[in-house]
Amino acid sequence: MEQKIVAFDFDGTLTTRDTLLLFVRHACGQAAFVGALIVFTPLLMLMKLRLIDNGKTKERFFGHFFRGWTLERFDAVCRDFADKNRHLLRPEMMKTLQQAQANGAQVFVISASIENWVQPFFSPVRASLFPSQGGMTNPSPLEESEGAVTVIGTQIEVRDGVLTGRFTTPNCYGPEKVRRLGALLPQRENYHITAYGDSRGDRELLAWADKGIKVKG
Repeated sequence: MEQKIVAFDFDGTLTTRDTLLLFVRHACGQAAFVGALIVFTPLLMLMKLRLIDNGKTKERFFGHFFRGWTLERFDAVCRDFADKNRHLLRPEMMKTLQQAQANGAQVFVISASIENWVQPFFSPVRASLFPSQGGMTNPSPLEESEGAVTVIGTQIEVRDGVLTGRFTTPNCYGPEKVRRLGALLPQRENYHITAYGDSRGDRELLAWADKGIKVKG
């Protein structure tokens, strides 16, 4: 019997906005963010036009802000970012994720964003994930199974507890999403995969899945 796998893109699929720039502003402050954004805007525009490699550009952008940070400091800011930005999660998509777990599926969130700030949105999962529902007195299936959501994202290099500003994996975008998820599911024929995505970066994942669902903003 095929095991059910449900994979969700993060930015724009489970959230209402892309989180990269929001996270940088949260971590570094408005002044530093605006100053660096002015410098990097030409590169970011070329990246959006697919005229230069998006992974290398993103790595340079990330390194500008976070090279030299301790991992402890970075992870603390990641947790704080998730705690203060749960309103970015789309309630209807989180209900879909919750239902997938209730149906016994193994759930993955696969994102080009850095794993460190995506993971705290899902571990631990609390009632505050669903702000529009108010306080929930009974734990959801997500709350009862902490860690059941497996996050796959771009990974950062750390040496002696300090961020180098480089990535240890390719930017988890496009074909890389299929490669990363496929590495965890080597016997592809044993799984029925449903994938949700909203952008060009999810195209290959949606095509590879048994059922690919394009999410509209």
